[in-house]
Amino acid sequence: MAVAAASSLHIATGRSSINSSRKVTKAGIASLSANPKGTSWDKLTSGRHISSPQLFQCSFPSSSIKFNKFVTKAMSESNENKPSSGLPIDLKGKRAFIAGIADDNGYGWAIAKSLAAAGAEILVGTWVPALNIFETSLRRGKFDESRVLPDGSLMEITKVYPLDAVFDNPEDVPEDIKTNKRYAGSSNWTVQEVAESVKQDFGSIDILVHSLANGPEVSKPLLETSRKGYLAALSASSYSYVSLLKHFIPIMNPGGASISLTYIASERIIPGYGGGMSSAKAALESDTRVLAFEAGRKHRVRVNTISAGTFLPQFFLDYF
Repeated sequence: MAVAAASSLHIATGRSSINSSRKVTKAGIASLSANPKGTSWDKLTSGRHISSPQLFQCSFPSSSIKFNKFVTKAMSESNENKPSSGLPIDLKGKRAFIAGIADDNGYGWAIAKSLAAAGAEILVGTWVPALNIFETSLRRGKFDESRVLPDGSLMEITKVYPLDAVFDNPEDVPEDIKTNKRYAGSSNWTVQEVAESVKQDFGSIDILVHSLANGPEVSKPLLETSRKGYLAALSASSYSYVSLLKHFIPIMNPGGASISLTYIASERIIPGYGGGMSSAKAALESDTRVLAFEAGRKHRVRVNTISAGTFLPQFFLDYF
């Protein structure tokens, strides 16, 4: 599976960029700088069974770079007569819901492909205004090249749900959104309604992926960001994960796992990444620690976040 990585900053549904790789452990968040020498490798491997520290030794220049492609393979079965060419993981019988896929680019799509290659059933939540275009492109085969899995088959998406993770339930939706033509023809797209629809259609899920973010004033420095823009960034990029977990955990099987995508701007100054988005990512990481504690103790569901780098699919599959 090909994953594109670039150093440019980007806020969009299902996309993220990064110039160092970090991973959250089961107990919370373990940050790893671009130089991993100061971090205990034994401590990291004990929590995630990562085979080589070389995965972490990557960085991207601050200037623009061309898109590079990295191949990730996941295997549902291993062949004892042949050397392992991918990740020895079997997710057959598991069902994943990925929130935040609106095209065949970005980490949400890459994660979906990795999970599908490992045998998982794929459900997708797509932002309502992008739903028609996404479903039409999928139906007409425009994504077929991107859907190819390591074994040559095409990734199958069992069902696509309209989703706007900014709204928890129908009562939260303002009138101007209800009458917006971009939402016309779609229904049951708030977080609560989507969770209820998934339960009605499939009963339960095993994996929940939060791959969405939005900062309407991301191009503005923090000093020029309005209160409305700041709160909108936190709502769409941080609280949306709390809401998804709150409504989906009741239908997640014990031992299930959930993950979101964070960004290094949560702890470092990244010029151009404004509008409250750095604060939103910091909040997302802080919330992850609390959610991991609460969901783990009460529901036996793991909660983590990943600062997305070029090896995100490997990290993600190793997590399960």
